[in-house]
Amino acid sequence: MSTDDTFGPDPRAQARSFGRAADLYDAARPSYPAEALAWLAGEGPADVVDVGAGTGLLTRGLIALGHRVTAVEPDGQMLAKLTAATTGLAAARTGSAEALGLPDASADVVTAGQAFHWFDRAAALPEIRRVLRPGGVLAPIWNLRDETVDWVERLTEVIGSSKGEITALGATEPGYFAPGFAEPEVRVFRHEKPLDPAGLVRLVQSRSYYLTADDRRQRELVAAVEDLIATHPDLAGRDTFAMPYATYAFRVRPA
Repeated sequence: MSTDDTFGPDPRAQARSFGRAADLYDAARPSYPAEALAWLAGEGPADVVDVGAGTGLLTRGLIALGHRVTAVEPDGQMLAKLTAATTGLAAARTGSAEALGLPDASADVVTAGQAFHWFDRAAALPEIRRVLRPGGVLAPIWNLRDETVDWVERLTEVIGSSKGEITALGATEPGYFAPGFAEPEVRVFRHEKPLDPAGLVRLVQSRSYYLTADDRRQRELVAAVEDLIATHPDLAGRDTFAMPYATYAFRVRPA
């Protein structure tokens, strides 16, 4: 699943839209800063379950830190991309946050990269708590576009805000993970993804609101992004630029 978008009337259709664009998603989306993952899951080897793992953008970062990672993903096409692109997996399985299909007390950390906002919290939080060992941690993480940068703010005016962006900020509010979990620790990390003009268009095309839009709306979105690239003084005439991100990382322990 591993998604962060909301645009249109049917969030369930949006959540199911990514499999057919798995290759695009994997190439266009940003990874996560290593320092954020070290804070999120720790630097020592741990048993990590990455839920809504998508194509493995977070999974591979966790493996690189030495963790034993089990990837859980409901979309078969996304999971196929993950397993093809990822070495060193402990396991990969079809499943969801609401039905992980894993033993009790089998994980030190449960992560969710760009995915937690799609979960049914009432069902997912008890299921996640079930698989966590004593002292374990739920660790959702989101990459959010840094809208303090003018051209990024203008991009949001074109494409709209996302469910992930709204949820990442909402998750900082008291009681968001209650009653089964305590208040979270939260840290924000900064990083960038290098892009060229075509890469920015592909990034937008990897979003659920684009994938679920009709042809006319897709053409409108691409045209608006291309116009921004051609006219904004920070982008016009440049072969490359960087998309700035604020990465919101959470550590949440069972209450």
